[in-house]
Amino acid sequence: MDIATVDHLLTTTRSVRKRLDLTRSVEPEILERCIEIAMQAPTALYGQTWYFVVVTDPVRRADIAEIYRRVTKEYRSGVSVPDRYLSELHFIKDPSDRRFESQQRMYESSVHLTTHLHEVPVLVVPCIEGRMENEGLAAQASMYGSILPATWSLMLALRARGIGSAWTTLHLVYEQEVSKLLRIPSSVSQVALLPIAYFRGADFKPAERLPACDRTYWNEWGRCRVLNQK
Repeated sequence: MDIATVDHLLTTTRSVRKRLDLTRSVEPEILERCIEIAMQAPTALYGQTWYFVVVTDPVRRADIAEIYRRVTKEYRSGVSVPDRYLSELHFIKDPSDRRFESQQRMYESSVHLTTHLHEVPVLVVPCIEGRMENEGLAAQASMYGSILPATWSLMLALRARGIGSAWTTLHLVYEQEVSKLLRIPSSVSQVALLPIAYFRGADFKPAERLPACDRTYWNEWGRCRVLNQK
């Protein structure tokens, strides 16, 4: 196995928003092949319970984009969005933090994507059988631990073919509206919305991240491995 190629793929698969080519269609055969690859991802559940709804119809894409824009407008206007976790997220406000500039670029590109979402040639909605809103942590972890690796594998397979994607979830605030639009059964959970298109420009580079050693604890929370100092 070519480790350098694998490492490059894993460290440069970015959420692509501003560089999606809105003028170029994505071949159905390529999408199907990438989904076949995604189906090989590890699963935490017995059986194969995931699905990928591929949306290329311009009317349906426009309707989904309008729902997405409604959520972003509610966030910006201060309207309470029914999601406690998102409402409690802490955003980086210190410009000296190495993650600040990356966060600002993400905000800018997110606004761009929201504006042009209806123009993205393909939207993919990963789904999984079952509803876990009222279940315990173990059941939720098993469900997401099955569909999320497959979704990430799909993004990697697309990236290897010069196709960009972005992991978005804001539409889930109004998941049932999207389910009705796409005729997804009420017993099936949506987990994300992937805008997909060929990307423009040069290759991507690794993102600015905190050192892994600062976020890796050994044997107990808060204990970092002490490196020998020469």
